[in-house]
Amino acid sequence: MTLLILGVALWWAAHLFKRLAPGPRGKLGDPGKGLVAVAIVLSVVLMVIGYRGAEGAVFWGRSAPLVGINNLLMVVAFYVYAVGGPAAGKPRVWLGTKMRHPQLTGFSLWAVAHLLVNGDVASFVLFGGLLIWALVEIALINSQEPAWTPPAHGGARKEAIYVVLTLVIVTVVMLIHNWLGVQPWG
Repeated sequence: MTLLILGVALWWAAHLFKRLAPGPRGKLGDPGKGLVAVAIVLSVVLMVIGYRGAEGAVFWGRSAPLVGINNLLMVVAFYVYAVGGPAAGKPRVWLGTKMRHPQLTGFSLWAVAHLLVNGDVASFVLFGGLLIWALVEIALINSQEPAWTPPAHGGARKEAIYVVLTLVIVTVVMLIHNWLGVQPWG
């Protein structure tokens, strides 16, 4: 559990460094981006190793209804995350023009979906910790940059492309989960 907690803490630190300590982060310049990237990769490695080796109480497990809800939430989460992908100022799909933080919102939905089907202490630490991080990040951005100008709409063709890409990516992710021994289907 220690590695898992360290991984989540390092994820928080690496992502919040720029917001909470802009002066020191700014002094690092471009090499600082590499340091942050290394810290994020290390945090993911620690979280994976820590999660796989963690033990603790189990409060609920997978059930067919929860797996179905999880899978639907995952499709929504991937779509919401994707609509925030284009660079600032570039046209987005309709939903991306209505949401200020689509990627953090999609990430939050991903965490909630995983908490629905994983009711153990390690999952609370991992997915709960990442969910709280995303919500804190949204609050910090909103407080530090209160003004937001919605991007332009990219049109119906872009909408269709995002829907198809989302379905393809969700399918690939589910197949990878299955390959790793985690059954994503009910």
